[in-house]
Amino acid sequence: MQTSDPTFPLFPILSFLGFVLSVIPLPWHFQAWNSGTCAFMLWVGSFCLILFIDSLIWADNAINSIPVWCDITSQIIAGAGVGIPASTLCISRRLYRLTSTRTVSITRDDKRRAIYEDVAIAVGLPILVLLLHMIVQGHRFDIIEEYGCSPTTYNTLPAYFLYYMWPVLIGLVSFVYSSLTLRTFYIRRIQFTQIVSANSSISPSRYLRLMLLALIDIMCTIPVGIYIIFIGLDGVPLAPWISWNDTHFDFNRVVLIPSAVWRSNASNYTAVQINRWLPIVCAFIFFALFGFAEEAMKNYRRVFWIQKRERER
Repeated sequence: MQTSDPTFPLFPILSFLGFVLSVIPLPWHFQAWNSGTCAFMLWVGSFCLILFIDSLIWADNAINSIPVWCDITSQIIAGAGVGIPASTLCISRRLYRLTSTRTVSITRDDKRRAIYEDVAIAVGLPILVLLLHMIVQGHRFDIIEEYGCSPTTYNTLPAYFLYYMWPVLIGLVSFVYSSLTLRTFYIRRIQFTQIVSANSSISPSRYLRLMLLALIDIMCTIPVGIYIIFIGLDGVPLAPWISWNDTHFDFNRVVLIPSAVWRSNASNYTAVQINRWLPIVCAFIFFALFGFAEEAMKNYRRVFWIQKRERER
């Protein structure tokens, strides 16, 4: 296989590692009812797995060889662009509620209600945005050599309000929650340990790591979202919205983009590389924060001893 990608085979290796590192902490976060964190892992892990598979299939070509796969994965990629910041919003909301609560007791009904709210935000909101995206989806999908399947958006003014604005908007809301959390944390820092300790699903150490994850994600989400909007407007003519039929004319066509084309344009090159590497960076940052924590080490030791006893039988 001859490919023009200088990072091959490093990129597929790292994307697969990103997938593995995203799902390793999933079982104990699921047991702890950390729904926002679980959603973050699932969105990032799914994105990394798609990148791994696509980087192998389309490493040296832009042929529409698996159209059904692209139909599915392009929508997952579009959903992940909203789902990852939405999951961070769930984390920010939860941290704010823990810090600002007036009572140290959290009932099972409270936890269940929080999960329903997190699912509505981390899953329901991306689904809503995908439905809105259909209005400005000009054709079926793109296939980009070295990258793979990619969702497509007709560059018209409604697209910025129906699709492109959501990561920035969600990032701003998360920023407000995180700012309020830091303010409340400073005011009530003496009560912090007592409040957090009353919640069996989160320790003071995990609380601070979740806060750091939320802040890092916000610092990435807002600038990247603004930059994507800038690329769409910079030197690219904004097509007028005429009608549904005009936007979706010849909808079943698939645009095939060789690497020589997207690499020759600075804006396209930057956009593709951001979409390729950002999910992997998210996966590695997440594992760095949670993969070596005390609860993670306990689970590693538990799995090790279970496997050791199985081998001894």
